[in-house]
Amino acid sequence: MPSLDTVKHAEQTPDTELPWAELGLKEPEYARIREILGRRPTGAELAMYSVMWSEHCSYKSSKIHLKQFGTKAPDSDALLVGIGEQAGVVDIGQGYAVTFKVESHNHPSYVEPYQGAATGVGGIVRDIIAMGARPVAVLDPLRFGAADHPDTRRVLPGVVAGIGGYGNCLGLPNIGGEVVFDPCYQGNPLVNALCVGVMRHEDIHLAQASGVGNKVVLYGARTGGDGIGGASLLASETFDSADGKPSKRPAVQVGDPFQEKLLIECTLEAFQERLVVGIQDLGAAGLSCATSELASGGSGGMRVELDSVPLRDSSLSPEEILMSESQERMCAVLEPDKVDRFLEICEKWEVTATVIGEVTDGDRLTVHWRGEQIVDVPPRTVAHDGPVLDRPYARPAWQDALQADDPAKLSRPGTGEELRAAVLALVGSPNQASKSWITDQYDRYVLGDTVLAQPEDSGMIRIDEETGLGVALATDGNGRYAKLDPYTGAQLALSEAYRNVATSGATPLAVTDCLNFGSPEDPAAMWQFAEACRGLADACQVLGTPVTGGNVSLYNQTGEKAVHPTPVVGVLGVIDDVTRRTPMAFGQEGQLLYLLGDTREELGGSAWSEVAHGQLGGLPPAVDLERERLLGEILVAASRDGMIDAAHDVSDGGLVQAVVESCLRGRNGARLVVPDGIDPFVFLFSESQGRAVVAVPRSEEVRFTDMCGARGLPAARIGVVDGQEVELQGQFSLPLDELRETYERTVPALLN
Repeated sequence: MPSLDTVKHAEQTPDTELPWAELGLKEPEYARIREILGRRPTGAELAMYSVMWSEHCSYKSSKIHLKQFGTKAPDSDALLVGIGEQAGVVDIGQGYAVTFKVESHNHPSYVEPYQGAATGVGGIVRDIIAMGARPVAVLDPLRFGAADHPDTRRVLPGVVAGIGGYGNCLGLPNIGGEVVFDPCYQGNPLVNALCVGVMRHEDIHLAQASGVGNKVVLYGARTGGDGIGGASLLASETFDSADGKPSKRPAVQVGDPFQEKLLIECTLEAFQERLVVGIQDLGAAGLSCATSELASGGSGGMRVELDSVPLRDSSLSPEEILMSESQERMCAVLEPDKVDRFLEICEKWEVTATVIGEVTDGDRLTVHWRGEQIVDVPPRTVAHDGPVLDRPYARPAWQDALQADDPAKLSRPGTGEELRAAVLALVGSPNQASKSWITDQYDRYVLGDTVLAQPEDSGMIRIDEETGLGVALATDGNGRYAKLDPYTGAQLALSEAYRNVATSGATPLAVTDCLNFGSPEDPAAMWQFAEACRGLADACQVLGTPVTGGNVSLYNQTGEKAVHPTPVVGVLGVIDDVTRRTPMAFGQEGQLLYLLGDTREELGGSAWSEVAHGQLGGLPPAVDLERERLLGEILVAASRDGMIDAAHDVSDGGLVQAVVESCLRGRNGARLVVPDGIDPFVFLFSESQGRAVVAVPRSEEVRFTDMCGARGLPAARIGVVDGQEVELQGQFSLPLDELRETYERTVPALLN
């Protein structure tokens, strides 16, 4: 094959062998490409199809299940842009719209922790910019291997430094997320990143190249050899069991947050002047993605002159240019008379910008290099009409035995001293202990509009200074629950994120998700995925929170060992006045503590069973979505009307973990009493859902309990904020100093 494989040459040499298997394509997929084109592809065309038809970009194994998020979507007056665009957009009132989305950068972050995590943040921020919004905050749900494993000490600090370094340089507050440790993530951490942006309704932009004769401008960083086939191929296969590396190891992208900051300001100024017809960021699959998606979303075709692409490395082949995932790049479609002004703005912000093509009146995407045509494809076949696989899936044979391993049979503490020791062990365990060693590396308050941030139940950002309008966001996901029952586990992830948003006083509106699962070629992992999609779609329907978009991350396994099925769910809510927010801290002595919801003996997948016995088995807590909706309505109304001073959802670790966290946050103790008919152990450690603990001013007790009674929500008075210890009447007491030392020492000791 000559150095320049043209379309004409491909027509004349049908039997030329191409490295389709090395690029991740299956034989039927290669045959389909030949069928579409009526000939063999050129090398450049093969490069484009290989990255765009990868699992990461095409969703070929997940499309068939993701359709439920559309077919079961609840009616929502707030939804302005839904699934299919770069990020969903929600109306929050007063002419404001919010766009938000979560994505994964799991495999790159294991191979190169700092750059993998940093470019994960950069990529999701560009998705938000491309919708026309100014990014205002990020969140990062993270999962690592065992906290005491040597490789966790390699991966975690690099990931945290990458997230903090990139986000801090952009000047974006990091307001939420989670950090979870579990041996199942050893060798395959989960690094998910969420970004939220704000715009006016009229500023929404979409990825489409419309208008024959309009110009295509590539702007941002120059294109280099870093990240060639990066996320798109790296995320589309498992790690080898022998060395923890994929069989194909493309270079991980390298990020430059200062270039991205210039890109943000340049893009927003161009939006303000109404210069842009369509826009697309260059993330996974690089130019292959941006050009094919813009052309596919428009009304015609596109001609691209690849020689015009600004390069950092002049030795790159056209295939490499098309596959490069160099960061901080975007493509804009402009009317010809607006190109000069756009280039002026780019020059002002010191952003490289070049016209690389134009919109044509045909239905083909063509790419030219050194005067020769090297690509001639129907753009939709590259961007949207890739393979759709209905992979086999089956409930694994071990699922029954796992669910039968009920933690009720485990030995449990009975005496006051045993309960006291169990509480300390829980509070000091890696998953329940303070993560401030991590979150303190993030700037949570830059820009001056952060109202709530870690370790609060949700992050909250003020949108309008005059009215106090704001949004709250929370991400949650419990892989232990989902391993026991993926359908219920996905619903529990949504329920907790929904509850966390409502606990802060915001009304939940919409959902984004990052679905992290094992290999789709494993029927058991595919069953977990299918069940989680079904569970999440069903739950969103009941709660009235549509899925606006998100990400699927498959092949999260090393050899035969997959991670726990981990659907991470992000919920966005709106609050009319952020001064009415509800914090988690028990801030004043004399506040009355009420437990909202029902407590049952539900310990399957619980933190207690993990900490005390290293056990995972049984059934996860039951889901009652109508109760979650009712609890949310009560929490929002109580916050708005000043009936509660503090609130904290009850989830991992049970009631005692929630109380300890609120006491430490507010620097006040609590005296607790076990309600009649409840075992003290169950009272402390049960993880029954649909619950929250609230601090009620004495002056509001009657009004608050009357509201709960009228709405049918159980509300039990369980204590009072008082003193400098957490006391369970008749059982034990724990000084706050001892609790704080236990709570705060664990993570630094493990990672230092």
